[in-house]
Amino acid sequence: MSLKSGSIEQFKRFSQFKDIHEYNVHLEMWLAVAKEKFTRSELVGLKRLTRFAAKVPGIANAKIATMLKAIHEEFEGNGISRSTFKRMIQKAIEIGILTVNETERKNGSQSSNLYIFQRFASPEPPKREKINHPQTSNLSKTTTKYKKCNEPLLDHTYTSDKVPKPFVELVKIYFSDAKSIEEFWRMTLIAAYRNNRENEKEVVLEMAILAFKQMIRKLKMGNISKPIAYYYGILIKKWEQQYFEGLYEMGFPAESNTELAFYIGWMD
Repeated sequence: MSLKSGSIEQFKRFSQFKDIHEYNVHLEMWLAVAKEKFTRSELVGLKRLTRFAAKVPGIANAKIATMLKAIHEEFEGNGISRSTFKRMIQKAIEIGILTVNETERKNGSQSSNLYIFQRFASPEPPKREKINHPQTSNLSKTTTKYKKCNEPLLDHTYTSDKVPKPFVELVKIYFSDAKSIEEFWRMTLIAAYRNNRENEKEVVLEMAILAFKQMIRKLKMGNISKPIAYYYGILIKKWEQQYFEGLYEMGFPAESNTELAFYIGWMD
């Protein structure tokens, strides 16, 4: 698809995020699962691109040369090459983080690309009703499915000892299998790590319980399609709130918080 070049505001319709907070949450989740697939130099390029996509959440239309210049200035002459940046873009496309469209000038010549960040798709907990009632018209396939599905899910008593018992006791009420409980806790640790709080075990547990209860309340209202992703988003928001409260206590003005929110989790 070829689009006419212009101001970034004209591309708002392509944004998949309602605001910068939601954009930041999805970036955090992408980074949590895909960071190791990029080299250090490629990550520098990716992080710079995400900043250019902050004015209209998830949309960037800057020239590669402009972004490379910004990186060069930020790192005092130690930038990255054009080929490294392009390699990063290709990886991001293959992973699913980005889609890229060409734009053209009025005379038809090619202009800068339009980079569109995608929402993170998190796996949902297993749905019992689908597991217990496989549908197929092929008898041999049906037999195979029943053999697999008749293997019971491991219940909460099989949950790893690394997951705190208070968290297990709460989550098992709504997601009783060990795999789901461990996945919720894994996302808890990722969120804590991204905010440099992973060593504060009691605080992390308290935050996890509060976030899970909030997620369940929303789930009961029938407004969540991906509970784990929503839970992770709540955690990130709660850690941000604590961070901003700390800044405010130290005398930072409240109006700076919106801009600072974007950088949380993306600073090494």
